[in-house]
Amino acid sequence: MNMNITKNITMIQIKITPEIIARAKKKAATVGNLQGSITGSLSNVVGAIGEIVVEDYTGGTEANSKDFDLMVGNRRVDVKTKRCNTKPAPNYDCSVAAHGTKQDCDSYVFVRILTDHSKAWILGEIAKPEFYKKATRYRTGDVDPANGFVFKADCYNLAIQELDSVKEAQS
Repeated sequence: MNMNITKNITMIQIKITPEIIARAKKKAATVGNLQGSITGSLSNVVGAIGEIVVEDYTGGTEANSKDFDLMVGNRRVDVKTKRCNTKPAPNYDCSVAAHGTKQDCDSYVFVRILTDHSKAWILGEIAKPEFYKKATRYRTGDVDPANGFVFKADCYNLAIQELDSVKEAQS
């Protein structure tokens, strides 16, 4: 029997406050240009917002590591954040640039931030090995058959609906 099973996870919507923006700007100012970033330092604030909302939601602690962003309980978590114009749908993709395969982390947590920085969604979490087992690899110049997007860099994509719910530090 061929079954198409979809996980039922709940995306967590978070209002981005002026305090979160201030923390993110301060954090982003110390980062510099991220390795492999498609948009360069322009996305540092967005990435910092993603890390802050996950840290606050999970009770995790900031890590000073090139391989992961947070310690959440005993998990080394790398937060991957994208900008968006609308609330994300379960079939939207989460992406990790190909160079990310080298990061020594336990799991990824994916976040979407509205371009006006008013809302964030914590989309879910997945163990790093499981992500690469399930994800589709795209190369620079490939076209996503689902939406016509032309990839600007090699990356791996996985639909939001394939993620697990994010666990808090106490879990």
